[in-house]
Amino acid sequence: MLELSNGDIARARQHSLLLAGPSLGSAEAVATWFGAMQAQDPASAVWSLGVRLPGSVAADVDGAFERGGILRTWPMRGTIHVIPSRDAGWMLELTGVRALSGSATRLGQLGLDQNSVDRAVAALESALHGGHRLTRADAFAALQQAGLDTSGQRGYHLLWHAAHLGVVCIGPYQGKEQTFVLLREWAPVQDRLERRDAMAELAHRYFRSHGPVTVKDFAGWTGLTLTDARAAVAANDGRLESARFGPDECWMSTGLAEALRQGAGRDRLPAVTLPGFDEFLLGYKDRSVQLAAERMGDVVPGGNGMFRATVCIDGRVAGVWTRIVRRARVDVTVHPFAPFTKREEREVDQALAAYGGFLGLPVRRQGL
Repeated sequence: MLELSNGDIARARQHSLLLAGPSLGSAEAVATWFGAMQAQDPASAVWSLGVRLPGSVAADVDGAFERGGILRTWPMRGTIHVIPSRDAGWMLELTGVRALSGSATRLGQLGLDQNSVDRAVAALESALHGGHRLTRADAFAALQQAGLDTSGQRGYHLLWHAAHLGVVCIGPYQGKEQTFVLLREWAPVQDRLERRDAMAELAHRYFRSHGPVTVKDFAGWTGLTLTDARAAVAANDGRLESARFGPDECWMSTGLAEALRQGAGRDRLPAVTLPGFDEFLLGYKDRSVQLAAERMGDVVPGGNGMFRATVCIDGRVAGVWTRIVRRARVDVTVHPFAPFTKREEREVDQALAAYGGFLGLPVRRQGL
């Protein structure tokens, strides 16, 4: 069995996460590689795809959403992700509905019940039928016309519930406003997988895109039980391989394992500048390989769940960055955890220039 060091894991993960090596060429291909990419912040989601598509521009990613190849919805853990549109059905059935198991209490707290949900679903289906797109305000208006109170968190929760049932999903932006569409109309072609096959496929995509990583991380990422997570890994005989990382067993694609045996993954990796909500950190329950514990507060101030954009060098977080997108440029401030070398400074500037190119704007950098 392979024995992996901290450095081996960090560099191998950067390849798995498509932050090193050849590009897959399209946003749809990237989303399919991952299975799902956390995307509660829309701007972060667009750059999470763009940083993995060197030379692309924001319009390329926006186009993938507009043509329906990828979409945003709540496929697992009650959290918005980017997923391949054709996988929405089986993902919602496997992991999305798990978030509904405890929703009755929340419905009651909001003064809602199952009848409210049924009426909301009917109202949304009627308003969206025929290819219509509704902004959140328009969707709330449709619910209110059906006699449903959308004040407080009621409107959002009803939309959230309808999305978990596979009725609606998030559509492309209309200007700066998010829209909702009917899933069956927006993504009429759906792959259908039985539960065992769905678990195996989701595990395969997770471990190939995040590996080497533990089963516990997979369970945390999907919201599946550890029993189901282990069964999903076992169903991938021939596609996944285990290795030893200290006292832990970790898993990865067989292709990555073979590459590591051949000596791949030992070369130093250049800097990348990532958005706050990226699988580089959010895809793991244990983030200690990529981020030193004493620096967690720098990335997630106050532990409030709001992740700052990160500068990563050689597979580890080396600092954070902030940006202000103006009409004619992007102003960026970099806050390194320790002074960068001249080589690292050059690499960070190249990574930031790629971000500016993605937006079609020059970057003015401060800091360092």
